Amino acid sequence: MSAEENECVWSREQSRQCVNGVKWELESLLPARTLHFVERIGEQYMCPVCNSVVLNPHQAGCGHIFCYQCIRTLMDSQTSPKCPLDNMLIKSDEVFQDNCCRRELLNLEVYCTNASSCSHKITLRHLQDHLKCCEYESVECSNQGCAEETHRKDLLEHQQSVCSFRLELCTHCRKAYPLAQLKKHGAICPEAEVDCPKCVQRIRRNKVHEHVVECPEEETDCSYRKYGCSTRAKRALVQVHEKTEFNHHVLLILESNSKLEKQVEDLQQDLVHRHSVLQDHSLLVNTLDREVTKCDRTLTGHSCTLEEQRECVSSVQQQLQALRCVLGADLGQDQLQSLRASLDSLRQRVDEAEALREHLGVLEQTAQRHSRLLSIHVEQLQSNEERFRHLESTSYDGKLIWKVREYRRRKESGAPLSATPFYTSRSGYKLSARVYLGGDGPGRGTHLSLYLMLMRGDFDSLLPWPFHQPVVLSVLDQSGGRNHLTMGFTPDPDNDSFYRPRSEANKAAGYQLFVSHANLETPKNAVYVRDDTLFIKVQVDTVGLEDL
Repeated sequence: MSAEENECVWSREQSRQCVNGVKWELESLLPARTLHFVERIGEQYMCPVCNSVVLNPHQAGCGHIFCYQCIRTLMDSQTSPKCPLDNMLIKSDEVFQDNCCRRELLNLEVYCTNASSCSHKITLRHLQDHLKCCEYESVECSNQGCAEETHRKDLLEHQQSVCSFRLELCTHCRKAYPLAQLKKHGAICPEAEVDCPKCVQRIRRNKVHEHVVECPEEETDCSYRKYGCSTRAKRALVQVHEKTEFNHHVLLILESNSKLEKQVEDLQQDLVHRHSVLQDHSLLVNTLDREVTKCDRTLTGHSCTLEEQRECVSSVQQQLQALRCVLGADLGQDQLQSLRASLDSLRQRVDEAEALREHLGVLEQTAQRHSRLLSIHVEQLQSNEERFRHLESTSYDGKLIWKVREYRRRKESGAPLSATPFYTSRSGYKLSARVYLGGDGPGRGTHLSLYLMLMRGDFDSLLPWPFHQPVVLSVLDQSGGRNHLTMGFTPDPDNDSFYRPRSEANKAAGYQLFVSHANLETPKNAVYVRDDTLFIKVQVDTVGLEDL
């Protein structure tokens, strides 16, 4: 870049500096507006290139004044630029900013550029300040999403009363939404009241699912269905039925109790039989254990005998070696007979040792067979004991009472605990409970977290899905005051936790903040932790479940 170009660039930057405390910002403002001067301006203020009032005046060497952009364009577009008025050559090093002309221009009076509505007359230097507060200046609405322009004096009314993007409060949830979205929000607002599709009540949209369980027009089963009552009608009629058919229901309950007593008796007999089988297996295991011990002792004795025979064979080998040496010499008849007798005796002893070795092998095989038999019986005994414990602790009425020991230690460990599975009936849903004594998720370290899990059962293909029975979770009061901590829920049909399990168990559902440790450990009118033990109860409402 040449020195002349550097000077012009500097002049352009200088043109943006303050002159008498006024920034020359009109260069970007005026091209988009039409100036009307109060008095006719002289020709000296007119640019000979654009024939308009000079903006950011620069004077050439010939004495004529140009707009800075005009003279800059003239010099850039021509190799030898000349003044349009006197045809004199314009040299870049002779062009300078005319501050005197600038001051004169800034002191000229003009009408407001919004003169059709605004009657103000101001000096050019104050035009921009005036436009910043002119009531008739067009300004853009500041509401998010609105690009509409209006006069400054009408802006407030537009923003508050006219603009379709202004914020308005929803009459139901009292949250602010743009007016254009308010109608759409009203159709889905969870706090809006809607008509129940079956009864005449109006309920909030987010309470519709809860209303279904109490709607008088909703069809439901008699609460004694599990005892054999087949009545199904609208809830209001079912309630009347339950009050008027009390005697019939009592008979059904008695009949059901009789069946249960019969089942309990059968179970007790089955338990007695299994206990007898366990005792027989225990006796058999003890007998086998004694036989194995006896075989071990026999095996040890034969091992010692075998070692002695080995020593004997070694001695015979040494004697045979000595015999070979002796036979090499000339022996007498008496000596030869004596040696033959000794050799026959040694052969007999070697045969006995071989027979003992074979007998020892048979004993080892017998011991191994007895050991395998013992292992099989021990595994069968453990399996039977496990099934026996499972039968003793399993519940089939949809209710679980869970005793949690070592509360302090397990709370500090933070590991989850799972209860023994229980069932809604003999052929019903299989469930379990899970507790985090130290808390889970946002409740970690401050709360006890309690959940319910659906598990894969033997009769899942015969049961209705998703699971929809109401559930109540409780931590029991051990003081006798029955101030139990209780929370319940109705399963959400859209929650995967209540669909038919595809693995061993579904994701647990319940409460991360069931109860704080402070309320659990130091309550005012109850005792929930006693002797480092906690009792948890899970109750599943089995009303409406058909027993297969």
